[in-house]
Amino acid sequence: MKRIVILTGDELRHRYFRLRMAQDPRFTVVSSVCEGTEKSLAARTQARPDASDLERWHVAARDQAEADFFGEIAAGLEDRSHPHRIAKGAINTPQEAARIIDLQPDLLVCYGASLIKGALLDHFDGRFLNVHLGLSPWYRGSGTNVWPPIEGRPQMVGATFMHIDAGIDTGRILHQIRADIVLGDSPHSIGNRVIRKMTGVYADLVARFDDLAEMPQPDPTAGRLYLQKDFDAAACARMYRNFRDGMIEDYMAGQLAADIPPLVVNPALEPRT
Repeated sequence: MKRIVILTGDELRHRYFRLRMAQDPRFTVVSSVCEGTEKSLAARTQARPDASDLERWHVAARDQAEADFFGEIAAGLEDRSHPHRIAKGAINTPQEAARIIDLQPDLLVCYGASLIKGALLDHFDGRFLNVHLGLSPWYRGSGTNVWPPIEGRPQMVGATFMHIDAGIDTGRILHQIRADIVLGDSPHSIGNRVIRKMTGVYADLVARFDDLAEMPQPDPTAGRLYLQKDFDAAACARMYRNFRDGMIEDYMAGQLAADIPPLVVNPALEPRT
């Protein structure tokens, strides 16, 4: 049975993830390293004097949607993940790297941690997994399940499982999933449903790690890198306008089907796409 260390954040979606992963009997979570929320979207928006009302409402709606999706489940699960809380960015300190290495896990499993640098990349080469909430390489960087609806492309919301490397969402892709979208969805319901689906797929991927196939890769030059500063009042307004103007109905009617690239689907995993 594989021993894993989870590297993650400490917002509700991250707590849900590590609690659910630690319930899986197919592997053992020996520790979860939880970075703080001091640089979260809510904290950044609160600190910005120029943030619009819509941006603040957007953050409040996201927090409420996470509570609706994950709160009761997370509160009811026994915490078997052995959490170790650190400041945002401290994952790259020599002390934290040494502590993780000393635990001697078979795999590192990352979701929502800072960009990893240095010793952990070298020590766990080939044994360091990451999930990117977005379809890489088309959407890399920050907010990459928010930018598709901003651009009128809800079909490009999803998650990418990959080997981690020193780049930003550039590791070799193992598997991808697309969002399940239903009438009446908001950006938050779509995003949270992806996280819930992603958690189950990630558990399967860890349990079947030794059986994963080497997959052909998409064109790495496709898409772009999105930065935190790119999401501003205008982008936020555009996203909600797209939802209001029937973007989800267009997707469900098949009107956006021509703009759906094939995903990387690993044959070792049950299809969840």
